[in-house]
Amino acid sequence: MKIVSAATMREAERLTMDERGIPGRVLMETAGRACADIVCAELGATSAKTAVIVAGKGNNGGDGYVIARCLLHRGWNVRVFVLAQRSDIAGDAAANLELLDPATIAFCTTSEELLRNAAVFHNASILVDALFGIGLNTDVSGVHADAIRLMNSAGRPVLSVDIPSGIDASTGNVLGNAVRADVTVTFGFAKVGHAVYPGRAYTGRLEVVDIGIPEDIASSMKTLAYLDMESIRPLIRSRDRCGHKGTYGHCLIVAGASGRTGAAALSANSAVRTGSGLVTLAVPASLNPILEVKTTEAMTLPLDDKGQGFLTEGSGIQVLSELQGKDAVAVGPGISRHPETIGLVRRLVKEVGVPMVVDADGLNAIAEDVSILREKRSPALILTPHPGEMSRRSGLPISVIEGDRISAAVDFSVRHGVFLVLKGAGTVVATPGGEIAINGSGNPGMGSGGMGDVLTGIIVSLLGQNYHPFDACCVGVFLHGFAADSVAREKGEIGITATDVQEMLPYAYRAILHPYVK
Repeated sequence: MKIVSAATMREAERLTMDERGIPGRVLMETAGRACADIVCAELGATSAKTAVIVAGKGNNGGDGYVIARCLLHRGWNVRVFVLAQRSDIAGDAAANLELLDPATIAFCTTSEELLRNAAVFHNASILVDALFGIGLNTDVSGVHADAIRLMNSAGRPVLSVDIPSGIDASTGNVLGNAVRADVTVTFGFAKVGHAVYPGRAYTGRLEVVDIGIPEDIASSMKTLAYLDMESIRPLIRSRDRCGHKGTYGHCLIVAGASGRTGAAALSANSAVRTGSGLVTLAVPASLNPILEVKTTEAMTLPLDDKGQGFLTEGSGIQVLSELQGKDAVAVGPGISRHPETIGLVRRLVKEVGVPMVVDADGLNAIAEDVSILREKRSPALILTPHPGEMSRRSGLPISVIEGDRISAAVDFSVRHGVFLVLKGAGTVVATPGGEIAINGSGNPGMGSGGMGDVLTGIIVSLLGQNYHPFDACCVGVFLHGFAADSVAREKGEIGITATDVQEMLPYAYRAILHPYVK
């Protein structure tokens, strides 16, 4: 599924009208009819067919008037509440308003006028939110805010037209208050606000309908990728019948410190579960006996730590000497923030010449001096921060990052020439060339220790299998979340562990590649 910003969608509509001569009223008619079709499909079998449509003064309201007309023609009882004066409505919206029976329309410009009709909302079969479209960029207030509260509290199914009113279409932020839709019908493309939280939580089931944007115009628009089974399946490579362990890459993971051997083991074991032919785990020598027990299939590489339980910059000589025959490197899981370990991370960033993932305390080492990224030797350096780590990398407050995760991710990636996986609900993947993908898998049960270590193992494994770095990130984050979703279906979302997700990885692969095989 392709996603666009509000500005991109407006440009697509402008080109359709101005350069192809398709009237805006035709687009509005098509949009409204599609919404009416979905209303009937959802509730057409019910005996009481009563729709309440809440309309604003703009084109979103115009879509609502078309929906009202279509439903009236199909035998529905319809009430339209217009939160504006008639004189405020112009253009295509006004033309469609004129086609409605005036007896179905109530103009409510104050909260008092609207709330006198609360019982009508509570008794409806469905509420249609046609209040604001994708152009909203200021907080909702007054009668509009009360209308949203009334729709949310009525206890009736809600269909939002284009985007739930109150959601910023380009960031997913809630602008003061927002409609919680059961179904959202959007036009042409999904919008960023449908895919990024918190907007994603307000969207409900998303239906994308074609309103007649010409194919060449649609294909010329700048889009973002939404990662779901359909988009990920073609990226996953089937196994070569004649393949062997040398076919599927050898990755090296530099990890671990006293008290943090679990992170190292999770990363290595997850790389194995993701399909690596060989995995070597480089760890402090004094902890090697522990990791030998925790990792059966992965090999270990003891690095001299002088019995201190953490890696030092001097360990870099041994790591670099072991790169021969390695296809990808990961550094950071459980590695500690000791000053000597920070020196090791910086050295590896400067000198490792194969694709590399930096996570966890490896990211904290880079935060001390982000300029080190300009000295990287790796042809594909992937950073996997959560918002707190991203804040330390970029200098931006967490609130600013969470307020526009896409901009934060792409700005950092382009500026520093790295691939970025900004973790969280709706993980964002960004490339040095400005490509963006938003992950559609995952659940709140992933909020537990070790999940990031599993993701590191997955991505480095895919890099070692010679996946393109962007594909490795996209497949990695989706596979990670999809495996967690599979665990949640079996066990629920509370109490999921990183090991649960790690063990589910082969089953997740199978479910993605062969969805109809039990």
